[in-house]
Amino acid sequence: MAKIQVLDQITIDKIAAGEVIERPASVVKELVENAIDANATAITVEIQDGGIALIRISDNGCGMAAEEVPRAFLRHSTSKIQTIDDLTHITSLGFRGEALSSIAAVSQVELYTGQKNALCGTHYVIAGGAEQKIEETGTPNGTTFLIRQLFYNIPARRKFLKTPMTETGHIYDLMMRLALSHPNISFRFLNNGQEKLRTSGNGKIKDVIYQLYGRDTASNLIPIHFQNHEMEIEGYLGKPILSRGNRNFENYFVNGRYIRSSTIAKAIESAYKDFMMQHRFPFVVLYFTMPSEELDINVHPTKMEVRFQKQQIIYNTIFDGIYQSLTEPELISNIEIPSPAYSTETTENQQKTTVFPKKNVDKSVETVDNLPKNEGIHDEEYFIQKMKERVHSYHQQNVIAKVEEKQPDHIREATEYQRKAECTPQNRFDSLEKVERAPNKKECTLQKSGNLSERALQSSAKSVQQLDLFEEKFLNREKVSEYHIIGQIFGTYWLVQFHENLYIIDQHAAHERVLYERTLREMQTREYTSQILSPPLILTLSLQEAETLTRYLERFQRLGFEIEPFGGKEFAVRAVPDNLFGIARKDLLLEMLDDLADDITTSMTPEMIDEKVASMSCKAAVKGHQRISTPEIQVLLEELLKLENPYHCPHGRPTIISISKKELEKKFKRIV
Repeated sequence: MAKIQVLDQITIDKIAAGEVIERPASVVKELVENAIDANATAITVEIQDGGIALIRISDNGCGMAAEEVPRAFLRHSTSKIQTIDDLTHITSLGFRGEALSSIAAVSQVELYTGQKNALCGTHYVIAGGAEQKIEETGTPNGTTFLIRQLFYNIPARRKFLKTPMTETGHIYDLMMRLALSHPNISFRFLNNGQEKLRTSGNGKIKDVIYQLYGRDTASNLIPIHFQNHEMEIEGYLGKPILSRGNRNFENYFVNGRYIRSSTIAKAIESAYKDFMMQHRFPFVVLYFTMPSEELDINVHPTKMEVRFQKQQIIYNTIFDGIYQSLTEPELISNIEIPSPAYSTETTENQQKTTVFPKKNVDKSVETVDNLPKNEGIHDEEYFIQKMKERVHSYHQQNVIAKVEEKQPDHIREATEYQRKAECTPQNRFDSLEKVERAPNKKECTLQKSGNLSERALQSSAKSVQQLDLFEEKFLNREKVSEYHIIGQIFGTYWLVQFHENLYIIDQHAAHERVLYERTLREMQTREYTSQILSPPLILTLSLQEAETLTRYLERFQRLGFEIEPFGGKEFAVRAVPDNLFGIARKDLLLEMLDDLADDITTSMTPEMIDEKVASMSCKAAVKGHQRISTPEIQVLLEELLKLENPYHCPHGRPTIISISKKELEKKFKRIV
């Protein structure tokens, strides 16, 4: 057996660096977090070859004094804490003092730093943990790091890095989350000289979301503000239509720190469970603020994991806050029908070239030379396609212009006023009234206007009424008398007209939601009775399933179940709540036990058990392709109006979608 010996310092540093520096993104994370702790308001990250060849990070923070620079690269040197008691009140992102020493042990580091009002800055070079140069130099306020040849002295570790494109993707994802966690800081990210990300740093979270994820995401957000004595939740929840196929879009931050937490992830997904399909995940940007002494962030050197002192309470708080925020707005999906694309099929007659006189050709019609190229379509077909589009546009413009020329002067002026006015209904009405009352128009008063003027005024008033109606909610009990049930199509969907919108209701999804909430309400108010099963259901359970059933047996009995041991691994179900009679089967009961066993919480609340039991009632819902009468759908619709969440079935599918009258008229070209 080899003798026990103490490792040399270089080997110790390299081993320690392996815990902190996993890939180039780890270097970026540590250095950017240090820049944030230095009160920087602008941070630029530039990489080459996925960060393997070069990482350059510049900030305008407070910088470091010359005498502190060499000390900063020693292990466990930090300005964030001083004693062990400080670990319970950490407000900074970094505190372990391992980042710079770990980075310097596995790369070539060059540092430029300068403080405000200092005569000069410091230039420092260290490679493989060995200091090479330190000198005074001119430098702006702040700090700039240049990290070259990551893992150059550990070839075995370097060969396990992914391709530059993959490593760049990890850094980009990290920069997005850092930008979201600190919207008051301007971030800039460049890859091989090309700018990939930039945020304004104006402190507005929604602006950052827009800059990172685009307009469609930013326009489908629900603000959340929830607070109790345990924690405060701020941020935005994505509407269910923003569901994703993985958890990469679940962004949550605890006291400004981006982390990964199974407790938080489970709470978010459980709150969204009723609003989206299975195996889909929500888009969220959430900020949790809580006392620092109630969580432990000193779990792992990367500081990506935390432990909560009150895990169950944190879970319940996040669930309640998100669920309440999702049930407040009306979440009926508005369907927009896409315009049909121009066909590229042509006939022999259509392929003949048409020559337009130059005097009739508008400047908006492009010539053949100006047409953009498209490699996916044949040149001749593409030319014909683009000319069709230009001619169609030109024809529409000419028709509109001729119609406006034939209008009386006062109507043209009224139209011009409407165009220049603000887009509110009242301003449109006021601008038209102002023209009608103009003193220099002899026959254009409101009392003596002509037929065209009256039609224009009626059209304006009609537009005011339409815009107001779009603000009314469909799921409003006071509006039941205004619903017009058109009928059923495909044996599954019901068409209902309400003012200027057509609503399409999925009878199965709607009935599922009604049964689910009715069952849940009856269980919570004890308005149920038990129904005897003859013969009883015999369940053969595994050790884990039997333990789960035993743990929650008292709760099941209070809900109306009668379950008792039947010998060995078997249990007999002799009675079930009457609202579950006829649908209680072995597979459903086993599925419910699996859901209870899979839950991450150590002790489920009674309400959570009720919800899982109530989900079984969905099996009794009316199915698709099943005919039901108009009075039955009226009763179903009235029950739907009473629900807390009428917009989605318990499995997340939408119950109602809508199509506006304006959208239909646009498709039929009745309006432009």
